[in-house]
Amino acid sequence: MTAVTSSSTLAADRSDELTLLGLVGQLELIAFTRLAADSAVAPALEQQLRLARFSAGAVARLERIFDRIRELGGSPQGAIARFSHVMDDFDLRTPSSNWSERLLKAYVGYGVADDFCKAAAAGLDDATCALVMETLDGTSHAELVVAELAAAGKDDAVLASRLALWGRRMVGEALGVVQSLVQSEPGLARLVADGEPAPADEANGGTYHIDAAARLFGRLTAEHTYRMERLGLTS
Repeated sequence: MTAVTSSSTLAADRSDELTLLGLVGQLELIAFTRLAADSAVAPALEQQLRLARFSAGAVARLERIFDRIRELGGSPQGAIARFSHVMDDFDLRTPSSNWSERLLKAYVGYGVADDFCKAAAAGLDDATCALVMETLDGTSHAELVVAELAAAGKDDAVLASRLALWGRRMVGEALGVVQSLVQSEPGLARLVADGEPAPADEANGGTYHIDAAARLFGRLTAEHTYRMERLGLTS
């Protein structure tokens, strides 16, 4: 006789996966509102149109996340609701004063959050991992930011210096968000640890999760350095 697995049992078995999908979904919802707001204040029509399209794309990506959550027996609204305030403190502490700072905040600050989700997704099954990676692929938006900021700072040493300082502040605040998530969401910490191969001398030890977290922050910092280098700015 074949056993029947209920949706509630499936959801319980995939709770860590649903936790990450909820976070990714919330970040896409935030991206939609953020990109729409950026479009509204963009200094040129071409920028407005590109950002508006990016905003619409976030909605489509969010629906794919919702579909996967349903497949796993979860509630899409419930999954993202637990992270409804995940970036509130970050936004409160990092108000941007001009267009360049606004672009860099999205590129660096929210980029750190995306990188964290990608690292956690490495501990998931291939289907969900691929979905998360595709959802958080910000290549098109990154190209816009890099083109805008690299051009703005190229011939303005004062602006470049200010943006370098702003970038350092952004990564510090964003890493604080990640640290809070790792500490408050054991499922996310487990995924980060599961997504990295354990060194041979730690495979059976009790410090792997701690060491995995340390490697995670090293990876996120390295990604930040790469982003700043693309802009011609020091990290």
